[in-house]
Amino acid sequence: MRPALFNPLPVVRADLRRNRLLALVTVLLVAVSLATGIAVISQERALRQGSARAADDFDLLVGAPGSPTQLVLTAVYLRQQALPLLDADILAQASNAPGAKYAAPIAFGDNWQGYPIVGTIAVFSSRGGTLTPTEGRLFARRGEAVVGAAVKLPVGAILTPQHGLHHDKEDAHHPDPSHASMHYTVVGRLPARHTIWDRAILVPVEDVWAVHGLPDGHAAGPTAHLGPPWDASRLPGVPAIAIKPDSISAAYRLRAQFRTPRSIALFPAEVLNELYLTLGNVRDLMAVLALATQVLVVAAVLMALLVGFLARARQFAVLRAIGASRGYVFCVVWVEVTVLIAAGAALGLLLGVAASAGLSAWLTAQTGFAMPVDVGSAEAALLGGLVLAGGIIAALPAWLAFRRSIAEGLSA
Repeated sequence: MRPALFNPLPVVRADLRRNRLLALVTVLLVAVSLATGIAVISQERALRQGSARAADDFDLLVGAPGSPTQLVLTAVYLRQQALPLLDADILAQASNAPGAKYAAPIAFGDNWQGYPIVGTIAVFSSRGGTLTPTEGRLFARRGEAVVGAAVKLPVGAILTPQHGLHHDKEDAHHPDPSHASMHYTVVGRLPARHTIWDRAILVPVEDVWAVHGLPDGHAAGPTAHLGPPWDASRLPGVPAIAIKPDSISAAYRLRAQFRTPRSIALFPAEVLNELYLTLGNVRDLMAVLALATQVLVVAAVLMALLVGFLARARQFAVLRAIGASRGYVFCVVWVEVTVLIAAGAALGLLLGVAASAGLSAWLTAQTGFAMPVDVGSAEAALLGGLVLAGGIIAALPAWLAFRRSIAEGLSA
């Protein structure tokens, strides 16, 4: 029997089977505490990555004086609220500005069954030629539309816009007469961008202006022309302009050019950085709370295990009496505690990633842009730190079992 006493695993397995409830509670407590920290860290990173990717299509935004944050939320993330309109001549200036590949008006106000209809120019639909429709083509005439990948309309479908930002069942029964006469034919579908723009219906901005009783930006009379050059005398105001610079230096020059008393110009990344700073502060606070929770949970687990091991002092004394060394008893206790904490950490990693994935799916449905969930170095450090701390903490009950004499244990 003595050779078996060199291997602590049979005793550890027997102890865990005999104390299933204590082992299960220990593992779950450690798992929940770690899962909280992992979910906070991975979700904050997913939000950063997803929101930054959504802004990739917007190098420079120009809007009327007001809130930069609201301009970005409305133009980039289609969180549509009423924006003050830019003076009409600013669109004409931006379209002719040196260093601008294109200056696309972004006009809102209508929807089809909850999908926002956005008036713009064809070159913006393809993001300057970088996007090729997966079906059909870009719009080239009035009354045509290109839909995002998530819009449930086939190429060739005909739709009638509803006024306002959200679809209401009453609109179908009592349509606005000015909109009932307007119809769009879907001529193309864009590839998935994993942003809210996958749910957008893009149409010629001239149609959006016309359906709201505004001039269409071109000379009076019938014309097949879409987009720039514009007739400045017949241009209405627009909520936002998306400018694509042809170089980094041109981007800064254009931003300076349109930062005037009548307009603001910004890189969306500027606004996102401010939001990220706020998110970072919240993340740091949540990380501290998660760490504090882990410390408290590990302390509670340690106290429970200490009580359990003290109650089993006679068992360890019997092991000593049949030939087990102090080192063997130390090893049994240390391995048992470490296994419980390591198992809780592994389960916590799975729970944390699952919780983050579930939260990302819910936020994606709310915001419209995808949030990739993965495990990075921060999560690995949190996991490794907890396992290391568990190994160190396990030494305390192991040391108490190590120093207790056989006589003390048998009399316990």
